[in-house]
Amino acid sequence: MTTVACIQMASGPKVGANLLEAERLIGMAVDKGSKLVVLPENFAIMGKDESDKVAVREAEGSGPIQDFLAQQAQRHRIWLVGGTVPLVAHDDNKIRAACLLFDDQGKQAARYDKIHLFDVSVVDSDERYTESDTIEPGDQAVVVDTPFGKLGLAVCYDLRFPELFRTMLDQGMELLALPSAFTAITGKAHWETLVRARAIENLCYVLAAGQGGYHLNGRATYGHSMIVDPWGQVMNELANGSGLVCAEMNLDRLHNLRRTFPCLDHRNIVCRV
Repeated sequence: MTTVACIQMASGPKVGANLLEAERLIGMAVDKGSKLVVLPENFAIMGKDESDKVAVREAEGSGPIQDFLAQQAQRHRIWLVGGTVPLVAHDDNKIRAACLLFDDQGKQAARYDKIHLFDVSVVDSDERYTESDTIEPGDQAVVVDTPFGKLGLAVCYDLRFPELFRTMLDQGMELLALPSAFTAITGKAHWETLVRARAIENLCYVLAAGQGGYHLNGRATYGHSMIVDPWGQVMNELANGSGLVCAEMNLDRLHNLRRTFPCLDHRNIVCRV
């Protein structure tokens, strides 16, 4: 059994203030015995303008946001999923939305660059998002060995593309970290359904850490960070505001479920093309 935590924030445009809040919440998660902690997407900055994150982008391995994550992981002896960090892209006017995993020694253990970019007009609203204006997409699925099982990394809008998670499953994924910043409208309509579906169809744990509140840029995010077990049951959930959710993850239960309910083994050749 391993205690895991998802942190929920309502981040603003000041990196320093957001890191102080993240530090507070990480400490709370550690006090509850968490060994794996997941921060939300854009935890370090939700700017007034989408280009604000470009101004604070960092080279991989260097910068205050990455230093913060490494120090927190090492100090608390935890594995820490750093939500998304704005890293240097090929285009000087864009970033890579990088989900970074740090081990309990403070070393970067994995990097996943968000593949699917949120370029949409939200139904029944005047909200429009074009992440591709400021974000350069990644192109590689990432699954990494951890003491808690094989961990897949994905970010927010990726949740709507089940083929990505099948690719991760073929790489051995047993648990999934999903930093997110779902809009209030799309979250209310789809968030829980999608998170639970990804857990059910892949028989894996899902650690879905979200932004949850109102931001200075006028955006409202849905929150409802949750930890879901491989049977699709919501183990813990936080509706709105800053805070965290914790749960006990049992990898033996996952393995037993996959053995006794072997739907993953029943995928036929057509499903694998």
